[in-house]
Amino acid sequence: MKRKSWGFIVALATSMMVGIGGCDSKVTTVDEKQEQKEAVTVHIGIQQSLGPLLIAKEKGWFEEEFEKVGAKVQWTVFQSGPPHFEALAADRLDFGVVGNSPVVAGQAAGISFKEIAVASDGLKGNAILVAKDSPIQKLEDLKGKKVAVAKGSSGFNLLYRAIDKAGLKPEDVKIIQLQPDEAQPAFESGAVDAWAIWEPFVSVQTLKKEARVLANGQSLNVYSPNFIITRTKFSEKHPELVVHFLKVYEKARLFEKENREEAITLYANVKKIDKDIVSRVLENNQSFNLPITQEIIKAQQDTANFQYELKAINKKIDTEKVVDNSYITKALQAEKK
Repeated sequence: MKRKSWGFIVALATSMMVGIGGCDSKVTTVDEKQEQKEAVTVHIGIQQSLGPLLIAKEKGWFEEEFEKVGAKVQWTVFQSGPPHFEALAADRLDFGVVGNSPVVAGQAAGISFKEIAVASDGLKGNAILVAKDSPIQKLEDLKGKKVAVAKGSSGFNLLYRAIDKAGLKPEDVKIIQLQPDEAQPAFESGAVDAWAIWEPFVSVQTLKKEARVLANGQSLNVYSPNFIITRTKFSEKHPELVVHFLKVYEKARLFEKENREEAITLYANVKKIDKDIVSRVLENNQSFNLPITQEIIKAQQDTANFQYELKAINKKIDTEKVVDNSYITKALQAEKK
């Protein structure tokens, strides 16, 4: 009986040793586990605007650079800024470049994001257009007229600031909420009397359709800056990728600046518009990739306060709370080395 029991124990021990040996062959180190993790997918939103983001997209620079750090890239095209924030709220977007008004609305709605750099000042990048033969000659003439605008866009803010400056009330104007792809045919056919819009649509209409600029940010002294934004949870989880994104963006911005003719040709080919239009757009809307200054923050606060008074947003906000210049500071310092 003892001999039988001893034999059973030996057999069991042998079996366990074989099992342990088998397990040893499958044990993975911490580094191996890291490599086996599913690659991070970076979701980037892009509008129809011309700028460094488009250059980087067409040249595949984000894909190329993010692959080096084990990340993939997925693009989503948006008509305007507000849909970016719907995607941010649903965790379907990590980066984008948007105007001032969508940022204000997104913050007021409690969407978690950060402004990580200013991409343009927007002084001439947004405008209110009228047809070349329109009887509308000054802002006061907008009373009773139909004006197309994308709700919550940078053009939306410019329009309301213009209405206020003219001594009118929003209800004095027939505001028609249309996205650019709907607003363009409406404007060109005369279905609306004016259009509050941004580049490159401003230059397309003024150069090709001889539309007139009734007002822009420069004439109204209204900043309409564009911001590079990121989803807060993404930036907290992958701070190094946020810096990496800004480095690639800076590479594209410098390419646009230093290889202007090539950049103009690229934009013209991608958007199927004339080079003279592209050249005008770049003159009107210079690309930046810089920390957000107190001047820009103040302009944003003025926009937020104005929209709260209009009841376009339902609560007061402190626009500085969504500003985080730490990433762009690191990115630009790295580029200087």
